Amino acid sequence: MRIARWADGENSGEGFVVGDRVVAFPDGLTVAQVLTRGLDAAHDLYSRVAAHSGTALADVRLLAPVVPASIRDFVAFEEHVEGVSASVDGKSEVVPEWYQAPTFYFTNPHTVLGPGDTVSPPQTQRLDFELEIAAVVGGVAGSDGANLTADAAASHIFGYTIMNDWSARDVQSREMKVRLGPAKGKDFGTSLGPWIVTADELAPFLDAEGFLAIRAEVYVNDELIGHDLVSNMGWPFGELVAYASRNARVLPGDVLGSGTVGNGGCLGELWGRAGELTPPPLREGDVVRMRVEGLGELVGTVGAIVPAPPLPPARERSRARHR
Repeated sequence: MRIARWADGENSGEGFVVGDRVVAFPDGLTVAQVLTRGLDAAHDLYSRVAAHSGTALADVRLLAPVVPASIRDFVAFEEHVEGVSASVDGKSEVVPEWYQAPTFYFTNPHTVLGPGDTVSPPQTQRLDFELEIAAVVGGVAGSDGANLTADAAASHIFGYTIMNDWSARDVQSREMKVRLGPAKGKDFGTSLGPWIVTADELAPFLDAEGFLAIRAEVYVNDELIGHDLVSNMGWPFGELVAYASRNARVLPGDVLGSGTVGNGGCLGELWGRAGELTPPPLREGDVVRMRVEGLGELVGTVGAIVPAPPLPPARERSRARHR
């Protein structure tokens, strides 16, 4: 099943993509509510409406398929870490700590973009994309989503979508020298779409260890920049969800990005390997197209830089302990 959100003129809808049409959920349900009910309930809903005429897919504008409760973004591809580290600090390496646990950061759920949307970057000279696959969490009866085993966590994956973690690399590099972040180098835009493909649809692509053996590609202005197999991750998605749930909870609507695929899944990796800005950073008007086997295609366009109000640098205070 494919699950989407869309706009049709002044109206909006949420439901299934059935062939070349969209069909609204019964009873006015939303994607958030369907995720909470879980995958089995979604199949029941699909059987109720799949034969309905709906609206032609070509006549609607797809939105981001989920309004995320939260977005965690991992860094699960060794090849990406090896390449991009050189562009950040001049040294290509994968630190031993990377292998110990699947590290992630939280990004902004309030700046999510949908298929075809234009990203408005901050002041940057090194705008980049990141080709990722994201797991979308659904509800599981009797589970609170806390401290899950890897097997239990895999059952919480409702489906998958394509994710583009837009990145201002120069801003990101400055922030991470303070040993915190990334923050403003990332949180201005994350694209998701075109829809959620339910986990059962991708089950045939799982290898013996539970990795998704699907091909992912990214193009800039129709030029192929990078491609990889998603099964080159260091951990399968179930283990990412399990780690996220440690001493915490994962809830329906949570989005967990894989991190950037290797072999040119972002420009930063290629800059690190080449020792120069080749291919060049993204600029206004560039079109980034991501295509993932079994998931479809996600397109985003680079818009104009949006200047923000200036802030002064930190004041060097006296560190006095008394007035």
